[in-house]
Amino acid sequence: MAHGANDAYAAFLPPLLPRIMGELGLSVALAATLMMTFSVSQSLLQPAAGYVADRVGPRFFVVAGPLLSGVFLSLLGWAPNLAGLLALLVLGGLGSALFHPPGASYAARVKEGRGSGLRFSIFSFGGAVGFALGPLIAVGLVGRLGLPGLAWAMVPVLLLAPLLWAVLPGGPPSDPGRARPPGPRAVLRLLKGPLGLIFGISAVAAFGQRVFTTFMPLVAAGDGRSEAVGAAVLSVYLAAQAVGTLAGGVWTDRGSRVRLLTVLTVVALPAHAVALGAAAGSVTGLVAAAVAGFVNMAMLPPLVILAQELVPDGAAVGSGIAMGLAWGVGSLLLPVSGMLGDLWGPRGGALASLPLYGLAMALTVVLGGVLRRREVGA
Repeated sequence: MAHGANDAYAAFLPPLLPRIMGELGLSVALAATLMMTFSVSQSLLQPAAGYVADRVGPRFFVVAGPLLSGVFLSLLGWAPNLAGLLALLVLGGLGSALFHPPGASYAARVKEGRGSGLRFSIFSFGGAVGFALGPLIAVGLVGRLGLPGLAWAMVPVLLLAPLLWAVLPGGPPSDPGRARPPGPRAVLRLLKGPLGLIFGISAVAAFGQRVFTTFMPLVAAGDGRSEAVGAAVLSVYLAAQAVGTLAGGVWTDRGSRVRLLTVLTVVALPAHAVALGAAAGSVTGLVAAAVAGFVNMAMLPPLVILAQELVPDGAAVGSGIAMGLAWGVGSLLLPVSGMLGDLWGPRGGALASLPLYGLAMALTVVLGGVLRRREVGA
């Protein structure tokens, strides 16, 4: 529930971008910069949040994260200007940064052994469902009440926060035999090996998702379709991500994680290309959007579980690197995609960005070799 609430609010911005661009007079490049700023604020502090949560306990972060996201992102319609909008996005994004690493460590519990992929995928499914519903909630409220009416969306999280505080265990881990979580230097050493490759694959996958969610509403508007059509395509993509994360969790527990990642990275490029290249709202485009969303999020369980297993005494840190840090870095190229969109139109800019998925394929191949050598050495 907490993950679903947090990620629903995080999905408010993309379907409202065309309306916000019109009201504030923004270019495609500046709109992409907005998305980058929001994504970075959600992401880059996740390893730090995980580091602290591993030491003091995760409850505060898991409760405060959705609360920050819900309050500030529901106030987007009240932003008086671009600076105010940026401030709300940064504060709302901080909620996601606080929430995701400890939430993932609560859920996966890799030290309990088999089943961690499924446990994580259930947690991730909640977020994906919220992310799929978010555009529909935002467009529905704004369509009826205008942008200021989006503020009513904060009511559910105001009710959820005290419930979470009451039911979640609090305090730092009490196991006296528990190893101390790794410090920053130890994590940096791990980033030179397989953890760094996992980070790279996740960053590329995040970039592909950010390109789709940023540009799809603009592509739909460019095709002369309504705001609702853009939101509907986004929801198909994001709903397929919910199914993909469940499937990815099951497959993570049952087979080779590297083989799974290889297949998913190969399919991701053509699926996203067809989804963005087809007419917005067409049957072809919707089917391709569903496939693209499925494969994109199916990558997350194997990546996060691999990262947590590499840092078993700092699961929240590992999660923060595979998710937050990777998501933030993956968003940094969005302004470049935006500039391409100003030159060639939203569809051209999006399609020109997708070949970066080839890097994810290459990194997956290297990851397989590194992990095999580690197993032989062990």
